[in-house]
Amino acid sequence: MGLAAKKSIVAANRPREFVRRLPLPTILIPSFPTAHSSLLPTPIKLAPSSAPIGRVSAAARMEGSKAAPAKTLPLGLDPTMEEEYESQSKLLGEFASISSIDKAWTFKSENGIGSHAMFAISQANLLANQRRKSILSANVSKGSNSSVCFQWAPFPVEMTGVATMLPSPSGSKLLVVRNPESESPVQFEIWSQSHLEKEFQIPQSVHGSVYTDGWFEGISWNSDETHIAYVAEEPTPAKPTFDGQGYKKCGSEEKDCGSWKGVGEWEEEWGETYAGKRRPVIFIIDINSGEVQPVKGISKHLSAGQVVWAPSTETSPQYLIFVGWSSETRKLGIKYCYNRPCGLYAARAPFFGEISEEDLLVLNVTQGISSAFFPVFSPDGKHLLFLSARNSVDSGAHSATESLHRIDWPANLQALSSAKIVEMISVVQCPEDGGFPGIYNGSFLRKPWLSDGTTIVLNSVWGSSEVILSVNVSSGDLTRISPSDSNAAWRALTLNDDNIIAVSSSPIDLPEIKYGYKEVQDDAWNWSSVRSPMIKCSARVKSLLSSREFNILKIPVKDVSANLTKGASKPYEAIQVSRTSKKYGQLDPLIVFLHGGPHAVSLSSFSKNIAFLASLGYSLLIVNYRGSLGFGEEALHSLPGKIGTQDVNDVLAAIDHAIDKGFASPNRIAVIGGSHGGFLTTHLIGQAPERFAAAAARNPVCNLASMVGTTDIPDWCYFEVYGSEGKDKFTEAASAADLAIFHSKSPISHISKVKTPTIFLIGAQDLRVPQSNGIQYARSLKEKGVETKIMIFPNDVHGLEIPRTDYESFINIGVWFKKYCK
Repeated sequence: MGLAAKKSIVAANRPREFVRRLPLPTILIPSFPTAHSSLLPTPIKLAPSSAPIGRVSAAARMEGSKAAPAKTLPLGLDPTMEEEYESQSKLLGEFASISSIDKAWTFKSENGIGSHAMFAISQANLLANQRRKSILSANVSKGSNSSVCFQWAPFPVEMTGVATMLPSPSGSKLLVVRNPESESPVQFEIWSQSHLEKEFQIPQSVHGSVYTDGWFEGISWNSDETHIAYVAEEPTPAKPTFDGQGYKKCGSEEKDCGSWKGVGEWEEEWGETYAGKRRPVIFIIDINSGEVQPVKGISKHLSAGQVVWAPSTETSPQYLIFVGWSSETRKLGIKYCYNRPCGLYAARAPFFGEISEEDLLVLNVTQGISSAFFPVFSPDGKHLLFLSARNSVDSGAHSATESLHRIDWPANLQALSSAKIVEMISVVQCPEDGGFPGIYNGSFLRKPWLSDGTTIVLNSVWGSSEVILSVNVSSGDLTRISPSDSNAAWRALTLNDDNIIAVSSSPIDLPEIKYGYKEVQDDAWNWSSVRSPMIKCSARVKSLLSSREFNILKIPVKDVSANLTKGASKPYEAIQVSRTSKKYGQLDPLIVFLHGGPHAVSLSSFSKNIAFLASLGYSLLIVNYRGSLGFGEEALHSLPGKIGTQDVNDVLAAIDHAIDKGFASPNRIAVIGGSHGGFLTTHLIGQAPERFAAAAARNPVCNLASMVGTTDIPDWCYFEVYGSEGKDKFTEAASAADLAIFHSKSPISHISKVKTPTIFLIGAQDLRVPQSNGIQYARSLKEKGVETKIMIFPNDVHGLEIPRTDYESFINIGVWFKKYCK
């Protein structure tokens, strides 16, 4: 980096006092939100206008005095359902106001007695149309009888404008990153427990926004807390400059009213949610000087992420380990897609001695495996662990069972290229009944190790539940440490010495903090509930949730044939939510929920939207059809090549099972799904048109023949339609024969039979299933005279997760279902 760039990074060492000192290690200047009785703005009543200009007859005046002015309803609002719309919007506002627990950290106390915990929480801010982020702290102390006490700070501290933050290894410093909304500099702040120690403004000429996406994202302090490695967008590449005379050879980067910038050559991006994001590159900042340097030697064809520091020694140079995704030709969509090849790489870190041309060589340390991500070193630096999605990469499935691997870190890094990769936890093809099904959606904690230095804690999926696992990396022994008799979802947040701070929830239970510990004489994990002010709800919501119960049903596979594998013949699951006390002789209408993917899973965790619909008086059936994650590899791979048939039949069988058990009425059934769940929704109303009273499709896949040429994951179309052959058949130029098969597998091929009133929720910025897919299907329904409503959210993408989008979507879904199911 040049001298000018270095000078442009300004360090401000001036202390900045907190507005209020709390008895706990709070972090940022508090900006306390005001209390609101409702998330909705108060209606403003306008005064009547003055009398009309001109002469009016007495008869007209008399008529006008009798008749109120005509009421104009908002576009698309059914006048017969306006009161219902208002009522549901208020109830959904109460659900939307419930906070979520996102992350947690623990710190040792200065006196060595007890510890401190810090929780990152978020809440929908509908007026600002974003998530409001805050921090709440607690003192943690343990009693003599294994009890634990959390003493909470009186108020949370709002984290306005914070993109991400990370405490240092010792807990004495905190990095806070603020990404710009325009071309302003990125802001790095280094905080102590009492004040701001350093502040650095990093201009766009050095790098763009820091990645905080959870995938490329990687921020890592070195062991002596003097440098931070992180992933950010590379600087904007130079663009051609033109003026009235034509092209300027030496175009300036400064803005000039007498010239303009051309667009230059189009660059591939990583698809859905990465539109406008430049290539992720690794940088290091010296927190004493503020100097920033990129890590050199990384190929332009490699996107880097998930960076960590390798163990340092006095005799060897300082290295970084990072994940690299190659993209020499096409960048296929990477969001939710684990089937993109990636590996672990080692690169020399700047700032630590002279680096020769030979030192710039970046070494691939996992050449023998097609996928490696989430690297983490053991506390003693002797082992490097990572997860692998090689079954996804090798088969073509966008997500599948993962495996856990270990590399014994050599003292001499020259031997790293020949280091052996040890498989610790293998892919499970067919789990025993109730047995471990494999690792899914695996993720490591920031500090995942117990004090023995050999046991790591991670979260995974087990059937329809999320669970907490421990793995001994020496022996490979795996243990489920969240309660095996619980159907709720459990997720570890952070470790507190050899104890675990976790969160547990269910479809009818708000998230609750849990504290896991072992008795000295007992090897089993014990869990206690922790009272917390973080997750609260209104009295009405609490009452409605208490009137519901949930269970996980086992659904037998119908028509088991000899060519089905053992895993594909085993029962799949559905989460049932219903009233605790049934109405005599009457069943509630049923809503069937279908997840996308198809290789994803609906978990038995709390969902505000699902709880909202249940509170309106519906029973729910949340189906994890075969092909879902969490049930072994054989069950997952039974679906590709059979989409639109096997998954449709699984859902219908689950509905029949619920009816047979007296849980659902066959006459009042609604169905909702997004993405592949929308594919299933629109297939069901076409293949079984008499069974569904209403439907809601969120960014649905309706026509594979049109999707394959416009989506960011055309390979998905080939794999799900052709199965194991799809990976080799994939091409950017689909043949006429391919397009005919794609059409025949699509919901639109059954559209002539559809009768079900259907509402469509579509994100205009969706790159995964472009809006034309759902709109074509919806227009075809309108053409047939089927009751149809289309809502397009101009600024949202595939997940439809922007707060206002999410809120308005489920108000309209609730009202739509009320109109046609009751």
